[in-house]
Amino acid sequence: MLRRLSCAAALLALTTVPTAAHLNPGEQVSVATGFSHPLLGVDHILAMIAVGLWAYSNGGKGLWVIPSAFVGTMLFGFLLALSGFPLPFVEPAILASVLALGLLVAVAVRMPLVPSATLVGVFALFHGYAHGGEIGLAGEVGYAAGFAAATALLHALGLTIGFAINSTFGAHSRNGEYLARVLGGLTSVAGVALFFA
Repeated sequence: MLRRLSCAAALLALTTVPTAAHLNPGEQVSVATGFSHPLLGVDHILAMIAVGLWAYSNGGKGLWVIPSAFVGTMLFGFLLALSGFPLPFVEPAILASVLALGLLVAVAVRMPLVPSATLVGVFALFHGYAHGGEIGLAGEVGYAAGFAAATALLHALGLTIGFAINSTFGAHSRNGEYLARVLGGLTSVAGVALFFA
């Protein structure tokens, strides 16, 4: 039963497609708005789920350190945006994160924990900066709490997909590894498509 529910949740998440990238800044007035912001951009969704899936493939402490590094550095990027610090190439870096994180999953790259956390942190800086640049009229603390929670949930979804694959196919199964790699490859292809969208 648990296996079927996990697979159904993973498939549902993979078929969800948002219709717009961001809300009107004038409407951003609550924690709910901060929570919805990462959920309204395909680039954000793909990158955050890929972080969770990559964290799963790294295993061990990476299960929580890699997603935590992303959320923590994303909040730092948010603060940079609020302070007015100029950060160039924000949108291209976000699109590059979709491509790169998808490739990490597709190629099944396993790195030591500190470089892994640093790598996702670099991408998270740009994601957080983008959130800060679109805060509109929302309060900083509530908005940040909202998008941090949504990001953590998307990471958890990526981890859940990893656990569901493992549960369905068994640990270290070729079919399970192949499916994870296909999902990473599709994420990278979506990243390339977003460059030209």
